[in-house]
Amino acid sequence: MANLDYLQFDTPWKLLNELQRLALLPLVRYTFMSAQIAWGTGWKIYGIPIIQRCRYSTIVFGANLQLRSTARSNPLGPNRPVIICTLRRGANLIIGDSFGMSGGSIVAQTGIHIGQRVAVGANTIICDTDFHPLFPEMRRTVSDQGEAAPIEIEDDVFVGMQCLILKGVTIGCGSVIGAGSVVTKSLPPRVIAAGNPARVIREI
Repeated sequence: MANLDYLQFDTPWKLLNELQRLALLPLVRYTFMSAQIAWGTGWKIYGIPIIQRCRYSTIVFGANLQLRSTARSNPLGPNRPVIICTLRRGANLIIGDSFGMSGGSIVAQTGIHIGQRVAVGANTIICDTDFHPLFPEMRRTVSDQGEAAPIEIEDDVFVGMQCLILKGVTIGCGSVIGAGSVVTKSLPPRVIAAGNPARVIREI
């Protein structure tokens, strides 16, 4: 009863969010079905994410997934829907149980693996490719053939809002990435890292 009172009286917008989530549920389930992603246990999807799955690539989400794609679904104000994308055949995007994300993008050209209980703050981008080549001569002919390398985000990582996680990095278990950080190199377990580029500030 106490939980219901909290939703109804202390934070009434949460009740409205739940009603909107339920109203959109058929369309949301169709969005995942169209991308050939099996619906999981305990999922809560607020708003309608954008899913762009290349044929012969893999996208897997674990149980208790939460994606928030509307500005009102998170006080930090996601500025657009969550975008989930695999760009190439053979790309793998594997996400474990209890993953949460508000707005932002996850883009896999080779592979992104995210562990259990990972929380990603509003409007963050996780991308394993540069998209475009470094050299202008290459961009003239193969503009979408940038370098790519897999990303690994281990269990219990918390990524603050408006971060950028770039190709080839591993973020160790239990680490925290400060808001607005740009992660260009791998980070060990159980540290707080922040900045552009992100550097270890202290251990947890």
